[in-house]
Amino acid sequence: MREELDPEVRAVIDDIERQGVPEWHAMGVESARRVEDEVFGGGGGPEMALVRNLTFDGPACEVPVRVYRPETTDDDPLPVLVYYHGGGWVLGTLDSIDGACRELAERVGCVVVSVDYRLAPEHPFPSAVDDAYAAVRWVASTADAFGGDPSRLGVAGTSAGATLAAVTALRLREEPIADLDLSVQLLLYPITNHAFDTDSYEENAEGYLLTRADMGWFWTQYLRSSVDGANPYASPLRARELSGLPPACVVTAGYDPLRDEGVAYAERLAEAGIGVAHEHYPSMCHGFLSLTDEVDVADEAMDTVATRVREHL
Repeated sequence: MREELDPEVRAVIDDIERQGVPEWHAMGVESARRVEDEVFGGGGGPEMALVRNLTFDGPACEVPVRVYRPETTDDDPLPVLVYYHGGGWVLGTLDSIDGACRELAERVGCVVVSVDYRLAPEHPFPSAVDDAYAAVRWVASTADAFGGDPSRLGVAGTSAGATLAAVTALRLREEPIADLDLSVQLLLYPITNHAFDTDSYEENAEGYLLTRADMGWFWTQYLRSSVDGANPYASPLRARELSGLPPACVVTAGYDPLRDEGVAYAERLAEAGIGVAHEHYPSMCHGFLSLTDEVDVADEAMDTVATRVREHL
């Protein structure tokens, strides 16, 4: 029998609904971005020893990043997580994922570099993929400047950002960068397949912060055509082979349309001999790890995720 939606999550959803926030697909791109910034942007999270906004020369333009370094008792280099925000490749900013980046930096004890990759529809697939790969290359060559250890480097992301993290791991296997071996990939409720036929899409079609119609809208904005959806750099679940990838922590939620494709990706990684910690939270919804201040289970889950990442970094 399906576990009930966590009451604290329900309270958060009810509050958002009272604010009159339409579903993403019911808005234009610019309106959706404004709403995302207003409702989910910035605020909270632990104080950091360093927060610095920088840019690097990306494949087509300068790419903004934000570097977080937590307080430490010494000046030894820290491991580094390159983080990609969610938002269906259409929404999201450095501010919208600020709290989660601070939490990970503090709880893992690592530098976090958050990447403001190019967004669709202005920059469709594979623009974000190219920026994500370029970001890892830049961090590996620059980490020591902000107290990071490039020999202990991982990728992480939320939703569409988790897809970019997974795809970056795949791409580094095919296009390796000298002296760079990823230590871990942290995939928080990833999008892994351009398909809408799973049980979780059926169960959560009307969604809890994310609907089937929202995901159709995001994919339409992101892909140049439906043909791109079969590309493993858009749908990593369709990669023929997943061997040779770094260890993974995959987080899924019961009340999430993306649940089953996240589960399937974790299972395929394990079948390929990759060390996988699959953390499933049946009473949670999509995006719940951004709710650590409001939801006890989310706070506990963030501790668990941080422990899994720290084991590899």
